[in-house]
Amino acid sequence: MAKDRQLGKSGGVSKGDGGKVSIEVPAQTRVLLAEDDESFVDALVIGLAREGFDVTVATDGTEALRLFAEVEPDLVLLDLMLPRLSGIDVCRSIRAHSTVPIIMVTAKGTEIDTVVGLEVGADDYVTKPYRLRELVARMRAVLRRTPGEAASSDAGAQADGTEHPGSTSGRKAERRPEPGSVLEAGGIQVDVDRHLVFIRGEEVHLRRKEFELLSLLMENAGRLLTRDVLIDRIWGSDYFGDTKTLDVHIKRLRTHIEEDPSNPRLITTIRGVGYRFDASRD
Repeated sequence: MAKDRQLGKSGGVSKGDGGKVSIEVPAQTRVLLAEDDESFVDALVIGLAREGFDVTVATDGTEALRLFAEVEPDLVLLDLMLPRLSGIDVCRSIRAHSTVPIIMVTAKGTEIDTVVGLEVGADDYVTKPYRLRELVARMRAVLRRTPGEAASSDAGAQADGTEHPGSTSGRKAERRPEPGSVLEAGGIQVDVDRHLVFIRGEEVHLRRKEFELLSLLMENAGRLLTRDVLIDRIWGSDYFGDTKTLDVHIKRLRTHIEEDPSNPRLITTIRGVGYRFDASRD
């Protein structure tokens, strides 16, 4: 498999020895599948290979982290119930240094674990049993939403507004937003162009989706945004999941911007409809 993966890293046409033209194999999307059910793995690897994915399999959490470093996958399919190290712990460890898309795979009846998975940085989740077509659609949707994200990061702040994915600690602002490019209300300043956020004068680092949610809500301050509108604008019209993902991101965003997250005053819930940024509350 390592040999196949090496062939799949570049595409196009190149000249070999003697001036002969050789056709290189088109680049494949590298997927790390962390799953310990062998019967399930065999069928999934075959199905994903037919869809053009190059799959590497890890059968426990420790092996998943080792192979993640070796393979440098474009996407991770991560089962929650892994031996040696849980999927939650694997996800948290990956998010400490990488923004690679992660799709959690859960069994029915594990709603709490699903929410925890999203809170530690998973981009999406699917529940077993699922159809291959649905899984592939979600994989491609997540990949479309995160093109070149990791490459655009730097030592200060990444393209998703985080110093390192998973980092939630703020620090006193070293850079102030420039006039004219800032959304400001309720003690919050958001520099949309430079992905900077200041909460009551202190710079904080938000994950990409949190940053996009906050920007959208502040751009529409005082207006009710329905759940469907928020999901469509942030996750895209091709999103297949339910609204739980939105609720988890709102909850996480509140921990950053609200003085009392359990009693939110800035992002208010309109029960059964959506959310609103209340600009009148400073």
